[in-house]
Amino acid sequence: MPAILFVRVVPALAMAAFLAACAAPQPPAPVEVPGYGTIEDGGYTIAAVPPDYAPEQNRKATVSYAGGEKPGTIVIDPHVKYLYLVGENGTADRYRIAVGAQGRGLKSTTYVGRKAEWPSWTPTANMLRTQPELYAEVANGMGPGPDNPLGARALYLYRGGRDTMFRIHGTGDYTSIGNATSAGCIRLYNQDILDLYEKVPASATVKIRSIAESRELEGDAAVDASLASDVEFMARTEAALAERRRRMNLE
Repeated sequence: MPAILFVRVVPALAMAAFLAACAAPQPPAPVEVPGYGTIEDGGYTIAAVPPDYAPEQNRKATVSYAGGEKPGTIVIDPHVKYLYLVGENGTADRYRIAVGAQGRGLKSTTYVGRKAEWPSWTPTANMLRTQPELYAEVANGMGPGPDNPLGARALYLYRGGRDTMFRIHGTGDYTSIGNATSAGCIRLYNQDILDLYEKVPASATVKIRSIAESRELEGDAAVDASLASDVEFMARTEAALAERRRRMNLE
């Protein structure tokens, strides 16, 4: 009887080993950068930023700050693509940004006049007229959600009690962060706008650095490298937009 049991057990063990060897390997769990992973918020899913698009220099950090603005001020440096929320004792929270064509038109000091979670968005008449290849298909606007250009949060910038039409907002287009872009205002990773939104009061001052201030505080090398990168990125972007206009018979 023991011999018969042994004969029955060995084939069973051999078959189990064979099946284990033939089983498809399990894919590794996706790698998420701390602070830039998947987030569930307000009934929507914010996708993780892939590690290749969240290098160290693009991640939120608390840094030493030499500017003279008072704590609570937002300082935007469109030349090196950083936004600073000035803190206490010579520090600031630094966020990487993308600066769109509308954002590059923002020159003077404003303030946060309104804040919104998962905002709706409608392109302006000027956007529709000058860049129909981007906005014609969404001329009637977009409701809130991950595909909305304003992302998960928006800070609306005012001057003298009036909306300037400039925004600081989130984006799901993580490929744009750190670059000058052909459209849009000042955008952050959605993960970062969630953080900034909670820290900024509705009346916070927003200052835009001049290029002279940027060179003084960030250094010539950083400014020149960023501007050179902008030229390359914009050339690729414009080529893609030209092809889109061609397909839409706009040229």
